[in-house]
Formats: sequence, structure tokens, C-alpha cells
Amino acid sequence: MTLLLGDFLNQLLTNPALVVTVLLTLGVIMVNGWTDAPNAIATCVSTRSMGPRAAIIMAAIFNFFGVLVMTMLNATVAMTIYKMVDFGGNSGDALVALCAAMFAIVLWATAAWWFGIPTSESHALIAGLSGAAIALQGGLAGINPEQWIKVIYGLVLSTAMGFGMGWIVVKGVEQLFRGLDRRKSYHIFKNAQVAGAAGMAFMHGAQDGQKFMGVFMLGIFLANGQSNVTEFQIPIWMMVLCSVVMALGTSIGGYRIIKSVGMDMVKLEKYQGFSADLAAVLCLFVASIFGLPVSTTHTKTTSIMGVGAAKRLSSVNWGVVKNMISAWILTFPGCGAIGFIMALIFMKIF
Repeated sequence: MTLLLGDFLNQLLTNPALVVTVLLTLGVIMVNGWTDAPNAIATCVSTRSMGPRAAIIMAAIFNFFGVLVMTMLNATVAMTIYKMVDFGGNSGDALVALCAAMFAIVLWATAAWWFGIPTSESHALIAGLSGAAIALQGGLAGINPEQWIKVIYGLVLSTAMGFGMGWIVVKGVEQLFRGLDRRKSYHIFKNAQVAGAAGMAFMHGAQDGQKFMGVFMLGIFLANGQSNVTEFQIPIWMMVLCSVVMALGTSIGGYRIIKSVGMDMVKLEKYQGFSADLAAVLCLFVASIFGLPVSTTHTKTTSIMGVGAAKRLSSVNWGVVKNMISAWILTFPGCGAIGFIMALIFMKIF
């Protein structure tokens, strides 16, 4: 099943519930632009290989291509998020719960952005949806364990592989280019950083873009009273819309996260920034091919940690790392609880 842009616009004019759902979903995508998308360009900007504005434009373009290409190759990530929770057969109640989850995610992510902590919007999305589904169903019947186990696998994979791959890649780069003149290496790795950031933005679209497409489609179906759609195609107009909104979020508030990830955690040289990008891209590509919904934030930040630790452990600001990990750990129970509470409140009101 697919949805033409003309049909979607006509539905917006006649369906107030759909308008609210779309606005909340776009709000979550914009917040993702604040908190997740900046990770893709953090190293590129921090090493001054690109200016922030040019990097944001590049990220928007490659986010779109990431969504487009990976959705054509393998839309499993979108389907995993779509099927992860069961809001029940009543599409009206399900839509209220979904809107509550979106509202909870915006609250959680905005607070994290304010403190400059790069939390995972992927996990906030999963936690918020799960909390709302539990509130609606009155128990764990709203959770699909078969899809949830993929999330757990992805969490472990993104953390362990990111750090390990960062370590391995930077050691390999140092060995390959150890005899190269420093002036030549400066220009080589400056260009390589741009390519690495483009690759990260592409994979961010491939991973996070698909997740939010899945939720967007779910909201549209529920707003139209369709609670049992199991197969769908993501339209290109939705990919463009979400890429633009994500880029807008990055341009408004992304610098806080860029500073935390690319500057405060580890002081990176250009070859190190390229190594971190390449390591994260490889990890995200593997996860996308196998349909695992991993966190782009976890993957990129742990790859930077691995790159820094490969030089010496003291190169990493472990105080910043501690704050990040604390936020990651709190995301599931914290955002899940907010989703649960907001769902109860929304169901009382609406």
C-alpha cells in the first residue's frame, strides 16, 4: 500500500486528527535533527573540514539519499518499528496513544538537547511507543517481543562494534599513511572527512529515516481508521519532507551536540575524524543490511571513543562519556515512563 501526495493533502484538509498526528511526528523528526543528525557531521565540523552551514546542507541531501536507496534495498528497519508495538484494534484509541508517545519523545529529546547530551532518538522512539502501548493495553500485551529483541541486538551491536571498529580503523589508517608528508596528509584527510561525513549522513537516513517513516505511515493509517495495514511502501514525497524537516532541526540547534561529540569528548585530528566516520559507516551499513534498528548516536559516539582510546585512554574525556552513557541508560525507562503517563493523560482528555 502506498499514499500519493495529492491524496495525503486532501486528507489533511478533512481530517483534524491527521493534522495533529502529522505535526507531532514532524516535531519528533525535527528534534531528531537537533539531537541525532548532528552526530553525522560532528567530526567534520570539529576538525574544520567543512563549515556548519555547508555540512548541514550536505547532511540533508545525503539523509534523503540514505532513506531512498536503503528503503529500496531493504525496508526491514521501517517494518520493525512499525510492528514493534500493538496499539490494539481500536484505531481511535491507538491514534491517541501514538500522539502521546510522540509528545513524550519531544519532551525527552528537548531536555537532552538543552544539556547538550546526544541521546538516541531511536531508543527514545522505541521507549515512548512501548510506554504508550503498555498504557493503552494495560500490560505487556502491547509489546511485540520478536521485534523488541532486534532492538536489544542493535543496542549491543552499535555500542560494541562502534568502539571496536573505531580502534581498528584508526590503527589501520595510521599504518597506511605513516610515511606520508604531513602537509599532503592534511589535504587528503580534509577531503576524506567530507566524504566520511557524507557517508554518515547517508547511513543516518538509512537507519533513522526509515524508523520515522514507519511511524509516519502508522499515524496516517490510524488517523484514517486503518489499524490492520501490514504492508506499505514509503512514498518519495515523505522522504523529501522528512529530510528537509530534519535538516531544519539540525540548523536550529545542532551545534550543542556537535560541540559535545566532536570537541568536548575527544580532540580529533582530521585523520582521526575520518577514521571515526568510516568506522561508524561500516557498522551502520552492516546493521541496515540485516534490518537491525541500531542507534546512529551510539554508533558514532562510541566510534569516536574507540579512535581516541587507540591513541591513549586519557585522550578521551571520560567525564563527558559518563554523562552520555547515563543519558543512554535512562532513555528506555525515562522516555518509556513519560510515554506511559502521557498516554494515560491523553486518553483521559480525548
